[in-house]
Amino acid sequence: MTTKKRIKVIMAKPGLDGHDRGAKLLARVFAEAGMEVVYTGLRQTPEMIVDAALQEDADVVGLSSLSGVHNYFFPRVVELLKEKGLDDVLVVGGGIIPEEDVAGLRKAGVAAIFGPGTRTDDIIKFIEDKISGT
Repeated sequence: MTTKKRIKVIMAKPGLDGHDRGAKLLARVFAEAGMEVVYTGLRQTPEMIVDAALQEDADVVGLSSLSGVHNYFFPRVVELLKEKGLDDVLVVGGGIIPEEDVAGLRKAGVAAIFGPGTRTDDIIKFIEDKISGT
């Protein structure tokens, strides 16, 4: 019998953004979908987020930003993951992110940006497909 490895997700709120309702909701949704989730809490630095990913052997880092800091923090997390040899960790983002910023974030290594109104089933499927390699 083959046991399927549970996907491990780090959910993080980088910067000074104090609104985490969406991040907490997604953490619960991911857990209900069978993923193992660690929510790092508010006001995380990129270094704190990457340290959590390393310590927890994460498959995914989910970043949430509502305060306009995504163009700095999201790429910085990707950069630090690479420096730590965690190139295989999938980085996804969400929150209030202007459409004109998405291409730059994708170019920086963020696999996907999910804005308000994205169906949670679509986010789960994206993560599962990327982690399973399909």
